[in-house]
Amino acid sequence: MKVLVTGGAGYIGSHTTLSLLEDGHDVVVLDNLCNSNAESLRRVEELAGRTVEFRQIDLLDVVGLDAVLAEFRFDAVIHFAGLKAVGESVAKPLLYYQNNVVGTLNLLHGMERAGVRTIVFSSSATVYGASDQVPLNESAPLDASNPYGRTKEQIEDILSDLGAADPRWRIALLRYFNPAGAHASGRIGEDPQGMPNNLLPFVAQVAVGRRDKVTVFGADYPTPDGTGIRDYIHVMDLAAGHIAALGFLNSRCGVFRWNLGTGRGSSVMEVIAAFGEAAGHKVKHEFADRRPGDAAISYADPAAALADLGWSAHRTLAQMCEDHWRWQRKNPFGYSKAV
Repeated sequence: MKVLVTGGAGYIGSHTTLSLLEDGHDVVVLDNLCNSNAESLRRVEELAGRTVEFRQIDLLDVVGLDAVLAEFRFDAVIHFAGLKAVGESVAKPLLYYQNNVVGTLNLLHGMERAGVRTIVFSSSATVYGASDQVPLNESAPLDASNPYGRTKEQIEDILSDLGAADPRWRIALLRYFNPAGAHASGRIGEDPQGMPNNLLPFVAQVAVGRRDKVTVFGADYPTPDGTGIRDYIHVMDLAAGHIAALGFLNSRCGVFRWNLGTGRGSSVMEVIAAFGEAAGHKVKHEFADRRPGDAAISYADPAAALADLGWSAHRTLAQMCEDHWRWQRKNPFGYSKAV
């Protein structure tokens, strides 16, 4: 297939682009590089032994977007592009609604004009909010608790309405939990711009000496060690989930929703300990008060993805930490100091 990957130079986008190339697909990446680096795509090409067409275009640039959709005859779109920092979304909600929601509307209008009606959307478990339901399945109520999560929820609504209005559309909404790890080569991985928003890249930066210590928010949750429990999924398992969803849509129209997670939870302290094992030294940490809105325990029920797609995550937390450490050790400052 000829696949357009928006946000394909980012963390999950670059790993999925590599998986698409290895699966025999032709890929065009569209990215504005506001939170990513084109070096990731150069390394993807090196790993795959194949080329990637790249266009540095923002989804708010309707003319540029239409030009790309007209230049190539796409079979499908995998849509990652979007801002994703929860704290920033609270401080700058208009930026998030403009970039994520309006950008997606521009993409969908452009796809309609180009006659492309297959899309795999990068959603998030954030749409469930601080739900007490454990494990979370796809029928759990949506209740995003911040502007970032609400943009994901609103885009899901838009895509659901679009699929209901026009039965020609093939739409997959992938709600993933906490991506972690890196490609086993250590050549591509997560390279957060500024302060990492997620636990594992923060732990990695502490382990490599870029930051002082990890702040653990809350040590008094009703969990075995008092720290919050989350479902961490290896980024390469996540990439495989996108390939599986694309294959499923190839023969079916409609709107489909799947959780992509392991179905197992790991506590913050378990993650810190596992990363210390991978790095060969302890990772410094300190405890602080809980953050408002954080659930004590959250992990996926991934049964639907297994039943429908034949997909399941199989890499362990130890593998995630080993692969993430290999990437961080080889690239202590990410792609900016590429070697």
